[in-house]
Amino acid sequence: MTATMDDPAKLLAAVREFREQVAASVLPLDLPSTAEAKDNRAALLRQLDDYILPRLSSINAPLLAVIGGSTGAGKSTLVNSLLRRQVSRAGVIRPTTTSPVLIHHPDDGHWFTDQRVLPELSRVTGDGDDAEGTVRLAESRELPAGLALLDAPDIDSVVSANRGLSRQLLSAADLWLFVTTAARYADAVPWDLLRQASDRGTAVAIILDRVPPEVMAEVRPHLVDMLRAQGLGTAPVFPIPETTLDGNGLLPETDVARLRSWLTDLANDATAREVVVRQTLTGALASLDSRSEELVTASRTQQRVTADLTDIVNRAFDDSRRGVENGMSDGQLLRGEVLARWQDFVGTGEFFRKVESGVSKLRDRITGAFRGHANAPADVEEALHVGVAQLMEANAATAAAQVAREWRALPAGAEILHAHPELARPSSDLGPRVDAAVRTWQDEVLDLVRSEGQDRRTNARVAAYGINGIGLFLMLVTFAHTGGLTGAEAGIAGGTSVLAQRVLEAIFGDQAVRTMAAKARAALLRRADEVIEAERTRFLDAVGARTVAADQTERLSRALDAVQAAR
Repeated sequence: MTATMDDPAKLLAAVREFREQVAASVLPLDLPSTAEAKDNRAALLRQLDDYILPRLSSINAPLLAVIGGSTGAGKSTLVNSLLRRQVSRAGVIRPTTTSPVLIHHPDDGHWFTDQRVLPELSRVTGDGDDAEGTVRLAESRELPAGLALLDAPDIDSVVSANRGLSRQLLSAADLWLFVTTAARYADAVPWDLLRQASDRGTAVAIILDRVPPEVMAEVRPHLVDMLRAQGLGTAPVFPIPETTLDGNGLLPETDVARLRSWLTDLANDATAREVVVRQTLTGALASLDSRSEELVTASRTQQRVTADLTDIVNRAFDDSRRGVENGMSDGQLLRGEVLARWQDFVGTGEFFRKVESGVSKLRDRITGAFRGHANAPADVEEALHVGVAQLMEANAATAAAQVAREWRALPAGAEILHAHPELARPSSDLGPRVDAAVRTWQDEVLDLVRSEGQDRRTNARVAAYGINGIGLFLMLVTFAHTGGLTGAEAGIAGGTSVLAQRVLEAIFGDQAVRTMAAKARAALLRRADEVIEAERTRFLDAVGARTVAADQTERLSRALDAVQAAR
């Protein structure tokens, strides 16, 4: 038939695959920058389903001419006048046509009774009330076989659903029969659609209705000039004068004779029909390039936005992790309650002055303290537990608040927070999870002490203090740096770490103590990471649910390349 039709089966398969990729593509975020692309994606799917695929699969089906135009242009009256009977409802109440009416020759009925074209619309027959989501089929022998007319709702209907349906039907047409009037032929809405028809190569004919005879010589040439300026200079124009309808509400036969003759010739001439179909189908296929590129661009925009949201999350929670790590070494965990409990346990100034008097005396003093105060190590350990838990929880909560604050300043972030208001605060079980993580770490420290104290000599030394006591010393050494403390606190905390260090070195040796402290510190960071990652994941999951797949644009491009190669 043409270059477009050299291998219809291959082209049809390629278009079907392209359609699947368009349907599988998503633009989940309601971004102002991609709103139009989302609407155009829906329109592209409809045209693929309503026109391109049906036409490719049934290249010899009757030519479908859709009659569209503005409110009150006289579309239904024109259809009825062409058929010389009332087929489409006409009247002064707007909108008149609320659901489309498809008129065909009786011999062509099988082309339209199934869902080959306009698969979203149910078929109805007869003269019942119009129903939303239907197309009414009507037979007429006044219409030659090979041509069908579809009377569409107004393109500027006051009912938004009708406006959308009108545009959908025009996209399903082999030929647009565009009806306008002498009073409204220069309106913006019709010309937006006519420019779209020009851009996509759609075959168009213009019916200039209700033209007062005295202005016919002025209006028709002006309209032709406007069509030429928009690349529609070859579109035929059929003027119909302002006149009085007959008793059946029809235009005089002489006023529609030229249009009827043109339509009849078109229906009876296979070559002429082929030219119209070729023009519109080729234009529709060619338009896939720009329409697909728009979808690809919108996909990349959404990918970039979700990447920005993800960066905000990762930056905040990476800071949170560093906050925990810094808090483990800046001395803050040896402040407050830990210091108070430690003082209750071993005393303060006098005791620390004796730290330098020898490890054996130190061991005797600590051993006595442990034996004399059974609950003292547990008190200090619990205070340390509280401090570590507060450090983790505070940093995780700060990260969540930072993400929520930065997200609210972005449309996409605000959209996600609106859908997931719980993200604006720490997870409800953060406290219990932090508590469990710290207790697990403390158990790991005790296991580390047991593992290092395996030989008989070391085991005896550990037994002198007890596993819990040695474990407490190891926890304190883990936070040995005192950079965050000043004055008396620094002396006490420093003495605390020195005391713990000396006792552990006397039992295990200095290298072993350094190794144990490093292991304990790494174990605590692992537990902190688990807590922080769980909080981070809440945000990442919310972003992930609205993230465009990394290969979406590639799949669309490959499918489009296959279509164009098949052409």
